[in-house]
Amino acid sequence: MSTIVSDSLDILHVSKHYAQRGEALAVLDDITLRVQPGEFVSVLGSSGCGKSTLLRLIAGLDSDYSGEIRVAGEPVRNTSLERGIVFQDHRLFPWLTASQNILAALRNAPLSTREKRAAVAEHIALVGLNGFENAYPHQLSGGMAQRVAIARGLVNRPRVLLLDEPFGALDALTRARLQNELQRIWERERITMILVTHDVDEAIYLGDRVVTMAPRPGRIQRIVEVALPRPRERSDPRFIRLREEVLADFAEDGAAVQNGAGDAPPGAQQVSGPAVTPPITEWRLAW
Repeated sequence: MSTIVSDSLDILHVSKHYAQRGEALAVLDDITLRVQPGEFVSVLGSSGCGKSTLLRLIAGLDSDYSGEIRVAGEPVRNTSLERGIVFQDHRLFPWLTASQNILAALRNAPLSTREKRAAVAEHIALVGLNGFENAYPHQLSGGMAQRVAIARGLVNRPRVLLLDEPFGALDALTRARLQNELQRIWERERITMILVTHDVDEAIYLGDRVVTMAPRPGRIQRIVEVALPRPRERSDPRFIRLREEVLADFAEDGAAVQNGAGDAPPGAQQVSGPAVTPPITEWRLAW
């Protein structure tokens, strides 16, 4: 894996505030992080810690912040084809087919019509949707629609792909399958990926590093290296130990797991206020 500094994503002392009732509400506080080219970084935290806000700043969707964000040495000032993004909601155009939705992302790409069609076909195959090129979003399952969204995010060959809880609205079985698909795509394409999630298992399963964030205001609490071979097994004792280590960070903050709290996906459990802590093996391990 390359470690060329000029191709890295650098987040330098980034802070973000929102105006609320005439006062400044701190959302992010002095975030500094370097992501190496080709690295997969998971950003993990409870609801309200600012992790999705951070992703929006990297994408260039919001420029009202202090500090600096650089990609390949160039400051991020607005959106760019070099930074693709996939949201929890697939956000496909309902009047376009799968292929047409992916093609829409190439509207401003400096490619010929033939090259664009070839790129769309390549990415349809990459996400395993051959045979569904002409299907409309309402004819696709939730998981298939997210595959189209991932293909749309990748088709411009961005330097960085940003993933904002892309599997949060899916059922557990579909989520696990798409996690495997995303890992396969990352291993093949080696595009830098940053995943925002509140699922501990997902963060460890996919990430080279897990960045845990503490809330109010959002700040980096710890960065955990995931030195486990791929493909990873969730039943591996090393995986379980790392999971316990990550969870301990939140427990030390007085957080505990409760069913149905916050905006977690159905069946997940979230960090909340003090509660009786169950044995580690009983947790669903998702915020």
